[in-house]
Amino acid sequence: MLAAGSAAAVTGAGPSGAAASSEKQPPSSGRDGRFSVLGWEQVKRLDHILEEAVPIHGRGNFPTLSVRPRRIVQVVRSRLEKQGIAVHNVRLNGSAASHVLHQDSGLGYKDLDLIFGVDLKSEDVFQLVKDVVMDCLLDFLPEGVNKDKITPMTLKEAYVQKLVKVCNETDRWSLISLSNNSGKNVELKFVDTLRRQFEFSVDSFQIILDSLLLFGECSENPMSANFHPTVTGESMYGDFEEAMDHLRNRIIATRNPEEIRGGGLLKYCNLLVRGFKPKSEVDMKALQRYMCSRFFIDFPDIGEQQRKLESYLQSHFVGMESKRYDCLMTLHRVVNESTVCLMGHERRQTLNLIAMLAVRVLAEQNIIPTVTNVTCYYQPAPYASEVNVNYYVTHMQPLLPCSHSYPTWLPCN
Repeated sequence: MLAAGSAAAVTGAGPSGAAASSEKQPPSSGRDGRFSVLGWEQVKRLDHILEEAVPIHGRGNFPTLSVRPRRIVQVVRSRLEKQGIAVHNVRLNGSAASHVLHQDSGLGYKDLDLIFGVDLKSEDVFQLVKDVVMDCLLDFLPEGVNKDKITPMTLKEAYVQKLVKVCNETDRWSLISLSNNSGKNVELKFVDTLRRQFEFSVDSFQIILDSLLLFGECSENPMSANFHPTVTGESMYGDFEEAMDHLRNRIIATRNPEEIRGGGLLKYCNLLVRGFKPKSEVDMKALQRYMCSRFFIDFPDIGEQQRKLESYLQSHFVGMESKRYDCLMTLHRVVNESTVCLMGHERRQTLNLIAMLAVRVLAEQNIIPTVTNVTCYYQPAPYASEVNVNYYVTHMQPLLPCSHSYPTWLPCN
């Protein structure tokens, strides 16, 4: 991995042809081909994302904050280091990173996932990280606002949509998600250890931002095809070029599917709706069984399943509301095909829930549904928004080891 302070990283194009204007990836570098240097067009897209102002919407009478991702990273990093918390690197993760690497991926991007590599050695450090972020929000309040009486708790209630802390044997990280009414949240993730950092190869990319941030602070000249920092990307899937091939060709592939948490089932159905195809029929059947198993482990209660489904539909189809029905019907088919060993009444209960939500989606779009095998009617109502969801999780179920024996009621091999 290139050091942020190296001459190549700060003053010029990468040694492997980063000045090229095409989408083609330069040769991979690093162990096992996990890393690759970004091309000029990719660096430009990355710079645009970091410079584009994102509104952070306040609740009640609190004003909307206009935040550039580059600026919030700089402020948070500086404050953490002043408090003695070293930031090893900062990365762009998730769909935004995939968009930078391949603009026509079909994934689009919604959230801006920013990962800060830090050491979370104790409960005090977790708390200090949260306090630092709340303090940074004060800097983005408009001029004229009296900041003296605004407490960190007040800022959390006004601007934080989601607050999560995970601390167990395999994972030590926290997440602070800043609210955006259109679903384009700025998510600040502080990671010490995280065993599973991706679900599928196409969302396994992380782009290391340090060289680009340093270039903006040090260089007086604008970037160009022949003068820009060397920016490195990494695929947590393992092989960067293989993952890029999956992204270009819209292929669904993963490693160790038994480790994917319950929400991975919804991501899988979302990919199918967007035109992605499993790598092979055999892989697809095994993958679906694993993901359905984990979904029912993580969301065993029908109420939990409903809340998860409504939340996912609300947050992942902004501007694509018509795709909600397709996603639900895809989910219905996958659950129906892949949970043959689930207890009969639980399986029917979940399938009925999915069908009823699909009816509601059509009703909200003023489409008269024709649905069979649904014995009750669902009163159309607005989706439950996550706007007022604030929670702080002190412990989370660890990932299942590969040798885990699933209960007998879960999908058979």
